[in-house]
Amino acid sequence: MATEKSIPDKMYFKISEVSKLTGLEPYILRYWETEFKMIKPMRTKTNQRLYRKKDLELIFRIKQMLYEEGFTISGTRKKLEKESTKEPEQLRLTLEDKHYLSLLIKVKKELKALRAFFAVGSQEAGRNGKNQGR
Repeated sequence: MATEKSIPDKMYFKISEVSKLTGLEPYILRYWETEFKMIKPMRTKTNQRLYRKKDLELIFRIKQMLYEEGFTISGTRKKLEKESTKEPEQLRLTLEDKHYLSLLIKVKKELKALRAFFAVGSQEAGRNGKNQGR
């Protein structure tokens, strides 16, 4: 049985491969698809499931929560949904913080100055082009 860190570098995995990698029976994987809407294997024309690496990572996370951490299916679902709607760390900037606000104002002024500089430069280039044609 593989660990999450040893997932082979492939684009797609059949359910039998996922079963071997995770140590979970295929019927458990199919059941988890119904309980955890985040697990969305692609389907071939013959309706065969093809799991992506992100699906496997999620399956390993669910397995850990259920089998090692003692979560229920409902609790696991709720925690995963909460984690998926959580804002990424770098977006947690509060503009009330005066330090960040003053920095953003400074950047805005510099950007306006650059825009004005390039606008003047393009106007001069246009005039020079007109004068050269005469």
